[in-house]
Amino acid sequence: MKKLVIAYSGGLDTSYCAVSLSKEYDVHAVSVNTGGFTNEEIKNIESNAYKMGVTTYKNIDAVATFYNKVVKYLIFGNVLKNSTYPLSVSAERIIQAIEIIEYAKSIDAEYIAHGSTGAGNDQVRFDMIFQTLAPNIKIITPIRDEKLSRQEEIEYLKSEGIDMPWEKSKYSVNKGLWGTSVGGVETLKSEKPLPSEAYPSQLEKEGEEKVTLTFKNGEFVALNGKANAPEVNIENLNNIASAYAIGRDIHVGDTIVGTKGRVGFEAAAALITVKAHLNKMAITT
Repeated sequence: MKKLVIAYSGGLDTSYCAVSLSKEYDVHAVSVNTGGFTNEEIKNIESNAYKMGVTTYKNIDAVATFYNKVVKYLIFGNVLKNSTYPLSVSAERIIQAIEIIEYAKSIDAEYIAHGSTGAGNDQVRFDMIFQTLAPNIKIITPIRDEKLSRQEEIEYLKSEGIDMPWEKSKYSVNKGLWGTSVGGVETLKSEKPLPSEAYPSQLEKEGEEKVTLTFKNGEFVALNGKANAPEVNIENLNNIASAYAIGRDIHVGDTIVGTKGRVGFEAAAALITVKAHLNKMAITT
């Protein structure tokens, strides 16, 4: 069987890809952690990957790489697309794609697969990086090519004996250091907001809580007076702020493929960090 690497997140789309492709290929799953996952969650993703029939699973820790190559520049520029969207998960795709294609080349894979649909920008981001860095590796995209609905994917997995409790299976949730994107039926049209239960973090606290962010040369070097690596400070801030269910919104913009796209997101730490950095600049200028 020919060797194939799949960009595996552990969600419904990539699980479908792993099961269906393992019938024809020697499938090697790889996840790139760009933030937002606990060690326990990573272990669960690995366990589930083997249930889907993959030959091997590898998790690549790229949190620091993502911060150093992308996030710190988003903070330097106080980047909020249309004054709303901090480019949450979309900003990490290039790092994930680079890590995945380098891994595919390291094990001499002939094919590489991802679970993007044909609706948004992720398909372009992955395809572009893969084609640029490894033009000889063929790309396979089952969800896009077969035009599958999420319900069809669930029914297929059930027919293969994989009847897992797909939590929030109606929604595609992508977690990262700089925020979480949420896609579902409400983001395909414009008349409805995402319901609260669609978001990974739920309201746990009300009222106010003061936090202090310290910046040095534009970098987030301490939270509440405690110095740490900026990416650690961002994760810790998100753990505090997400309990208040802040940082939620839906951004509407033009996709690369020429359609209007709506993306739901939850980015408590990103929004607080950008606003605090912007305020600091206003004070010191």
